[in-house]
Amino acid sequence: MHLDVVDLRAFYYRTPLGRSAQRALQESLRALWPDTHGMAVAGFGFAAPLLRPFLGEAGRVLALMPGQQGVMPWPPGAGAANVSVLVEETLWPLSSSSVDRLIVAHGLETCERPDALLSEIWRVLVPSGRVVFIVPNRSGLWARRDATPFGFGRPYSFGQLEGLLRKHRFLPERQAAALYSPPSHRKFWLKSSHLMERLGRRFEPRIIAGALVVEASKQVYARPGPPGARVVVPGPLDVLEGLAGPRPEPAAGGNRRIRHPAAALRVLPHRKRSAISERISPGGGATLA
Repeated sequence: MHLDVVDLRAFYYRTPLGRSAQRALQESLRALWPDTHGMAVAGFGFAAPLLRPFLGEAGRVLALMPGQQGVMPWPPGAGAANVSVLVEETLWPLSSSSVDRLIVAHGLETCERPDALLSEIWRVLVPSGRVVFIVPNRSGLWARRDATPFGFGRPYSFGQLEGLLRKHRFLPERQAAALYSPPSHRKFWLKSSHLMERLGRRFEPRIIAGALVVEASKQVYARPGPPGARVVVPGPLDVLEGLAGPRPEPAAGGNRRIRHPAAALRVLPHRKRSAISERISPGGGATLA
């Protein structure tokens, strides 16, 4: 079940812990996608806080928010063009192969039909497109507290998430983790959160991270031939065709095989037969002239 957009907005924009989590996730995404110039970048779920670094860089930015969650205008601010849209969870108003980069945050773990959602993600991505899934870490502290949005829905491990992606024609490319500081509103943890993120990215103790970040690419298979087309597979001896010399062919007009020199006398004229018979030895062999 999706969280309400009001609660998600209050966490990310009105609490110090939410702003700290927003900064940590943005840095993880930037490490994966340092350059998106001219690309179409979209987000599904509540990915709006993570899309801001791409607003002035990507060719197009779009925030897709499911109807079960609700929608809010984004980006905030007077004069800013709205790029958020309310969509059906598994049916997006986008043409096929139209998105270069996609961020899924607070969308997969709360979806009641993850198979249909992954099929829709595969449809809208271009053949070389990449998608990043941000999900709660099942072994982390953030999934064990419902004080943050990462405490709701189904948490994942790296193995579970990558197995699900392979099942739906995605190839996991890179792994990362974020939110190494405890999900606490205390000032000490908030002030040290940036340092803990830097240490976490360096030493990668992913078992304590609050969020898992997995980048995957769209797998496109070769198109099969027309229905009923025959596939010709060469036999094991057909591979050697052409390597052997040409077979001898019989002379034109002759279809008899001569097994003994004397047998050739029956097919020669009488005069030539007498001349040759003188050169045949009594033992049946022919002598050289």
